[in-house]
Amino acid sequence: MTNKLSNTAASLRRGDLFDPSCPTRQLLDRIGTKWTSMVIKVLAESGEVRFAELRRRVPGISQKMLSSTLQSLTKDSLVARRVEESVPPAVHYRLTPLGWSLEAPLSALRAWAEENMPLIDGSSSPD
Repeated sequence: MTNKLSNTAASLRRGDLFDPSCPTRQLLDRIGTKWTSMVIKVLAESGEVRFAELRRRVPGISQKMLSSTLQSLTKDSLVARRVEESVPPAVHYRLTPLGWSLEAPLSALRAWAEENMPLIDGSSSPD
């Protein structure tokens, strides 16, 4: 029993980004994309949203990329998926409590990027 609890506690330890085998790196790869940030923003603003509406509200995203992004967010328990029995079936997405906890940090990152983009564009020079 003690060994089982130790294994559970070990699996809940905070990650170490500088450890090459740390899953934190993989998680940051998934949540750090522009598509994830935009999908999280739309869901935070709108509550539950159907797939087609999400696609309309995220300019430039392909159906395949939106599907892949939503699958990843659902797998990571950041987004919940609900299928409405109809013909054709209507699929709805919403943020989970964990997804809501990600919205504030992503919002701050989006705001920083929008505010500082002119400075970054202005400082870009060929080497």
